[in-house]
Amino acid sequence: MTSSRRDRLRQSTLAEIREAARTVLTTKGSAAVTINAVAREVGMSGPALYHYFSGHDELVQAVTADFFAELAAEMRAARDAHADGSIAARLLATCRAMRGWAVAHPAEFGWIFASPVPSSVTRTPDSPRNLAGREFEHVFQEEFAKLWETSPFPVPDDLAPSIRDQLRVYRDQLDVKLPVEVLYVTTSCWMRLYGLLCMEVLNQLDYVYTDMEPIYEECLRDIAGMLGLAYEPPN
Repeated sequence: MTSSRRDRLRQSTLAEIREAARTVLTTKGSAAVTINAVAREVGMSGPALYHYFSGHDELVQAVTADFFAELAAEMRAARDAHADGSIAARLLATCRAMRGWAVAHPAEFGWIFASPVPSSVTRTPDSPRNLAGREFEHVFQEEFAKLWETSPFPVPDDLAPSIRDQLRVYRDQLDVKLPVEVLYVTTSCWMRLYGLLCMEVLNQLDYVYTDMEPIYEECLRDIAGMLGLAYEPPN
């Protein structure tokens, strides 16, 4: 009983520390998220925080995993709200939920998508950050897999050998098994959405657009057409 209570207290403190890191991020910026700054936010000393996280890298990974999980949950909820609808409705709802979260949480989006990934993380496929990121990827891949099974969309037949090899490696990391040509299309769709969201969240297009939603919708329209889907405007 004592051990169980100790575990609950530890988990509660870990969650409090991660939330404190998020507060520092959203109020002071990513560079301010240091061990000492987070410790002060929680009300403990820097050395005391090392009892919960081995260092800055482990804390960053834990916070990043939280953000990925939150984003993926919102996308799944939007998708599942159209469970009885068409694949187009589910896929478009998923993409719109991603933008909704990004616009509402620009600091968090920048943290996970617009910051360099340390080599120590890329070398560790099963790190908390990468596992959570993979779950996020599955939200997209699952819908593309369903679409491919029911209504195969056009895919390239002349991919360069290097691209094929890299996609095979990527496919081996996924639970969703798709031809590399399909993965090329899904990755290309993601790159278009990701690039547009980064430019919006980082205010790179403010000099010309004050409302990016219709621009995002035009991108979704293009993607739907590329996949042979009927574009459905938001409600």
